[in-house]
Amino acid sequence: MEQRSKMDLAISRYARWVLRWRWPVVIVSLITALGLGSGARGLFFDTNYRAFFSEENPQLTAFEALQNIYTKNDNILFVVAPEGGNAFSKETLHAVEILTAEAWRIPYAIRVDGVTNFQHTEAFEDDLIVADLVADAEAATPDERAKARRVSLSEPALADRLVDADGTVTGVNVTLQFAGDDPAEVAEAVAAARALADRIVSEHSGVDVYLTGLAMLNNAFMEVSQAEMSTLVPLMFLAMFLVMLIALRSMSATVATMTLIVLSVAVAMGVGGFAGIGLTPPSAQAPIIIMTLAIADSIHILVSMLGSMGRGLSKEDAIVDALRVNFTPVLLTTVSTVIGFLSLNFSDVPPFNHLGNLTAVGVTAAFLLSVLFLPALVRILPMRPRARVVRETGLVDRLGDLVVRRRKVLLWGTSVAVLAAVAFVPTNELDDRFVQYFDDRIQFRTDTDFTTENLTGIYQIEYSLAGRESGGISEPEYLAAVEDFADWFRAQPGVVHVSSYADVMRRLNKNMHGDDPARYALPESRELAAQYLLLYEMSLPYGLDLNNRINVDKSATRFTVTTADLSSSEIRALTEAGEAWLHRNAPPSMHSVGSGPMVMFSYISGINIRSMLLGSVLALLLISGLMVFALRNVRLGALSLVPNLVPAAVAFGIWGLTTGVVNLGLSVVIGMTLGVVVDDSVHFLSKYLRARRVEGLGPQDAVLYSFRSVGRAIVMTTAILVIGFSILATSAFDMNASMGKMTAITLAVALVADFLLLPPLLMAVDRVRGAEREAPPELQPAFGD
Repeated sequence: MEQRSKMDLAISRYARWVLRWRWPVVIVSLITALGLGSGARGLFFDTNYRAFFSEENPQLTAFEALQNIYTKNDNILFVVAPEGGNAFSKETLHAVEILTAEAWRIPYAIRVDGVTNFQHTEAFEDDLIVADLVADAEAATPDERAKARRVSLSEPALADRLVDADGTVTGVNVTLQFAGDDPAEVAEAVAAARALADRIVSEHSGVDVYLTGLAMLNNAFMEVSQAEMSTLVPLMFLAMFLVMLIALRSMSATVATMTLIVLSVAVAMGVGGFAGIGLTPPSAQAPIIIMTLAIADSIHILVSMLGSMGRGLSKEDAIVDALRVNFTPVLLTTVSTVIGFLSLNFSDVPPFNHLGNLTAVGVTAAFLLSVLFLPALVRILPMRPRARVVRETGLVDRLGDLVVRRRKVLLWGTSVAVLAAVAFVPTNELDDRFVQYFDDRIQFRTDTDFTTENLTGIYQIEYSLAGRESGGISEPEYLAAVEDFADWFRAQPGVVHVSSYADVMRRLNKNMHGDDPARYALPESRELAAQYLLLYEMSLPYGLDLNNRINVDKSATRFTVTTADLSSSEIRALTEAGEAWLHRNAPPSMHSVGSGPMVMFSYISGINIRSMLLGSVLALLLISGLMVFALRNVRLGALSLVPNLVPAAVAFGIWGLTTGVVNLGLSVVIGMTLGVVVDDSVHFLSKYLRARRVEGLGPQDAVLYSFRSVGRAIVMTTAILVIGFSILATSAFDMNASMGKMTAITLAVALVADFLLLPPLLMAVDRVRGAEREAPPELQPAFGD
């Protein structure tokens, strides 16, 4: 008892010091929080999908290596869809021609490709003629338009890439070269593209224009982050205000809590700004999560304070008593929550590192403000105690009675239910499709879906195929291997288009033999292939050369496979099958790994789950040690882990039963929720051990004591957490929405486990005052009353 008395005395002295110097405490807290919050001016929205990959990511490394050899393929694809379904009508070709010419004016544009400016080659006597496929659309005759249609539908560089198989929809692809040091570059290019699309639609009746591509994807990441910070955060703030007002029935307590929440968020985002963090859709949700978690500490302190005031204590004595009772449990729950979120640093996805660090800072700030700023502010604000009423048995109390009476049935029933839910965990499938991260409310998603359904795919797998030496791409053996590789890929399910250097050589060989269809084959010698390439390159206009397909010394070419909307597992399988084909059938110099944005996203979930498993295990060990130390009882400390591990397992089982698709956002849920679900069990066990060790109650009465003393606060905090993450579940960014849904489910299951599983376990394991036998009275738990 002496150790606990000393701790209580120290906390009481601290509390009275805070109340004595309440005005300086409030002023210094505000100045400090706002000073740290000023760093938020340094935050910026990261507009690059590469932000989702660490510098060590092997798929990103391969992709960057490919782009360092060839032109970078950041792009905007305009998809032109005429109402009449004829992409080669005079009106449509005229619109495409204007769009193609004006697209060169888009900031950072270095290349524009469309059907009108496609560099068509044909023979004229002994000469090779290279010219735009459509030179003047308005003056084009029906025969010229028919020729353009015929060439487009048969040319491998255009068919199923810039024109669909029926000639109903066509595209104009703009390649962009960003400097990469200014996030505004992407927004500037996208704004110009949208303005051009609007102009085409307004000036050419019966034509619709859709926009997709990597630049549009990057911009969508930024726009969804900005939109949700301006919508979900205010919605969350309003929801928290209403919940607090209803739960506490005190405007002063509600205002004090909301002030604390705002300051906690400001500190976290300010620290993020000072650290130079770029906001992405996951990290932009940090304010919502901090608001959700920060309110829990205040609830426990304020509920205790208001209860003491209702029992007749003065406001000052009630505040001191509330801090004495809750200081250590709140500290422990904060530490466990911080550990859980810091485990996100094991993630291979930097935005989740940022989310974890920002939230950890915000939760730490919330704790410090809860035990320093909040008591001082509540002491200053006017607050009248509610009239004391005779206590009636509430729902939580009746639930406690039921749990004690039906403990054996509940223990076996909940155990069976847990096992049944966990059985569905293996039915979950890893799948990441970056387009489907955005729901139908986002224009990028709808435009991209239209493109995929009507023109071409946007998922690409790219290889750099190297010859044996400089100029080696003209070797017949090299060209034959490239052609075989292309033929193999075209035969694979889900492949929409293959862009191969061999196709260029086949066309040039036919041209140089009087356009004889029988000579649509690869050149027979290295000398001929080199001559054809030289002649062709000399005929190409500036900006439409082959630098995006061939490296400088003509020793390697770019090989691009465009696929339909495949799952991440299908993309991985197709990529690895291509790599295996090269190892089996191509010279060693041509061996290459597949790369590309979709390839990167298809691998990241699996990589992230493995790394997060390590982080979660480490977090579990730290939290376990913390619980054992706090409880001063190894057996009950180990027992407390059951209701803390069950929620995530059951939640993933429910997810497998109802949804079955685990994306990148869900790969961090276990680590993120591990520290949060501990909070309620900490408070429940603190009251249980208080009843066992101090009050001398038996296990059944101790459980009833826990339900009566802390059950209502646990329900309130869980409800707030579920509401907060349910609001996050409304996000238009599926990675966040899935994370919010899964976390809300996990926290709801945690409440059930804390009420229906933990108490029966305690009564089963701790039957004959085992706690006292294992820990003498002088070793009291590190909890308040």
